[in-house]
Amino acid sequence: MQQGMLIIVSGPSGSGKGTLCAELIRRRPDMKISVSATTRTPRPGELHGINYFFLSPDEFDKLIEADGFLEWAAIYSYKYGTPVGPVKDMLARGIDIILEIDVQGGLQIREKYPDAILVFITTPSRQELERRLRGRGTDEAGEIEVRLEWAGSELVQAARYDYLVINDEVENAVHKLECIVEAERCRPRRIVIPGWISY
Repeated sequence: MQQGMLIIVSGPSGSGKGTLCAELIRRRPDMKISVSATTRTPRPGELHGINYFFLSPDEFDKLIEADGFLEWAAIYSYKYGTPVGPVKDMLARGIDIILEIDVQGGLQIREKYPDAILVFITTPSRQELERRLRGRGTDEAGEIEVRLEWAGSELVQAARYDYLVINDEVENAVHKLECIVEAERCRPRRIVIPGWISY
């Protein structure tokens, strides 16, 4: 059985990466999205174990001490991390997994898993990112400014990713993600031809 692909999707808050990942999974039910853990409180409509594992700071720190995260980082005064167990299990079963995580986490995983595929999502402009952040109505004005400032530092790291997708329209951006997945599945090192050689 071939090892599953580990696909990292990062980008500024408000870039639409969550929407794109959800649509990609809808179109590709053979793929799975990893559920991250966080110390922030749920937003309206978010559910524990589905959108995130919502943990207290103490619970999160205990998992760090137990080496229970594939990666973790502090973002906007909260902590986010990827529980290691479910990811390793799905990859071993040949399931392609999407991790929707921040840039710090993506680069941490690249060090541990050089074969990981890193995709950076962004908006067509800073103005569009600000419009989306204000339009979703979930953040205070001061927090929006922090997120915009953080977005600038994240964009600097985009050159270290394998792919850059500009989320101008959801349909176009998801199509690009599908093309990336197909291209990566066609790499010789990922293919085994029964009765013949593996590359």
